[in-house]
Amino acid sequence: MKLIRIFALVIMAVINPFQGSSQSITFNNPIAEQRADPWVYKTDAGEYYLIATVPEYDRIVIRKANSINGLKEAKDKEVWHKHEKGVMGSHIWAPELHRIDGKWYIYFAAGESENIWNIRIWVLSNPSANPMEGKWTEEGQLKMQKESFSLDATTFEHKGKRYLIWAQNVRGGNHGTALVMSEMKNPTTLTGPEIILTEPEFSWEREKYNVNEGPAVIKKNGKIFVTYSASATNHNYCVGLLWIDENVNLLDASNWQKSPGPVFYTNEELKRYGPGHNSFTVSEDGKSTIMIYHARDYKEIQGHELSDKNRATRARAVEWTKSGFPDFIQNKND
Repeated sequence: MKLIRIFALVIMAVINPFQGSSQSITFNNPIAEQRADPWVYKTDAGEYYLIATVPEYDRIVIRKANSINGLKEAKDKEVWHKHEKGVMGSHIWAPELHRIDGKWYIYFAAGESENIWNIRIWVLSNPSANPMEGKWTEEGQLKMQKESFSLDATTFEHKGKRYLIWAQNVRGGNHGTALVMSEMKNPTTLTGPEIILTEPEFSWEREKYNVNEGPAVIKKNGKIFVTYSASATNHNYCVGLLWIDENVNLLDASNWQKSPGPVFYTNEELKRYGPGHNSFTVSEDGKSTIMIYHARDYKEIQGHELSDKNRATRARAVEWTKSGFPDFIQNKND
């Protein structure tokens, strides 16, 4: 694992030399305690909404502020609660908030009360101008071609088409989760084909569990970048990178490239353990890409990783190399 990291850093330094600086942007980290899998959405009016996994895994909450740092003191509002029985009754994970065609949508993962690991992707919608107001309607399960363990859906638009990327156990058993992508007919329906973008193949993606999950999209410099998280959610959790030219067929898996090593990972010097499941937003002035992610400030975990409540939401500015790639190492503002 260390050799792969060193290789990736050497490649970055030689082929993609560092350019520019966002060091002047600082954040009062953590911006949200006990909030994992964070997603921040910035509106055209400059409002920031934070939605994330709560440690009780039982509800969906949103907070709002006029700055990223302002999210730290903002109050949560519960907008949905798990069911007492049946589907959507357990493991309420990784909600994402999207504004699509004038309507709010929340994509989230949930298990069943009677079968907590029977996890699928579900959708809520709300026509209100403010997602913390109005009524959230359950749109039902987001159906894939294969009925299996699924979570961590994210959606993006490109050249008039909308796509969904999610994590799913596509091969069964202990194979783990791959990232799958499909075109969408509308915000609640996939049209296919469903293609596999990445599966756990390197050692850094297979620490304790075989995991590729938590995709997040950046479109910049003529490319589409997808970060994703790998391995168990302890100090081994880390971030990998996929990319593709924006002008080629996104649904041809052979057009996608993958980093041989993680691009963001544990740094004991900074007390950053197990960083991952990130999202992206932009700074208040709209000029800088901001990475929102979770991490712990300690390594040793008592009990199972998912029982530890202290994954906290953090923010950091993303640097860019001369060749137009995101560089997650240079900026130490964690």
